[in-house]
Amino acid sequence: MRNETFIEFWLRDATQILLRYLFIAGIAFIIFYILFKKAFWFRKIQKKLPKLKDYKRDIVYSFISVSIFATVALFVFYYLISYTNIYFDFNEYGTVYYILSWFWMFFLHDTYFYWIHRMMHHPKLYRKIHLIHHKSTNPSPWTAYAFHPFEGFLEALIAPLIAFTLPVHISSFSLFFLFQIIYNVYGHLGFELYPRKFHKTWIGRWINTSVAHNLHHKKFDGNYGLYFLFWDRIMGTVREDYNKTFDETTAKKVINNS
Repeated sequence: MRNETFIEFWLRDATQILLRYLFIAGIAFIIFYILFKKAFWFRKIQKKLPKLKDYKRDIVYSFISVSIFATVALFVFYYLISYTNIYFDFNEYGTVYYILSWFWMFFLHDTYFYWIHRMMHHPKLYRKIHLIHHKSTNPSPWTAYAFHPFEGFLEALIAPLIAFTLPVHISSFSLFFLFQIIYNVYGHLGFELYPRKFHKTWIGRWINTSVAHNLHHKKFDGNYGLYFLFWDRIMGTVREDYNKTFDETTAKKVINNS
């Protein structure tokens, strides 16, 4: 990495993050909002489409977020990599630890996100910062990275939090953040992909779904989690209309000409 200048490193990282975002959000948008919209419409959570201005706003703010993510990555992996607990030799900790480190990253990110997200709903922070993300009351894949710059910075801080806590292999770190954007796009997809009654299974009741996060955007509170509903259930912030909405969204295929 030191063979690159910091500008080259930033540009490479920003390009990588941007292309990943455009590819994953773009594929989801093409499939669900263009090519197979009618086929999947019965799984549309809100039976309407966002407006063109919503897509444009989300994409603009997402580009800003990408630049912020790349800047945070620059400090972690260009200037401070030798001080982190990121390791490169797989055999240093072995396979079992490699797998367990994923559980740690999921727990840390979900916990960090839940509490930061609730903080963003403080009236003063909401009006000045988080409102940008909530302008999409009917979110789409492009909403995944649509943050106010300050919120984008807070979102990006999960990278150094992971890097400076328990040891994590560089490959699991990279794959984890790939999964993060995939699940983030799913959470803002506007369509529910999990099967009927999934939310009532022993594992499904703890998993955050697109319905859960869509309700958060539509109603503005409750369902604050990212990957899971652990903190929402512990803190009593699961919306009361969650089960009903999930049931209605996944009930059966209906004919709709929207």
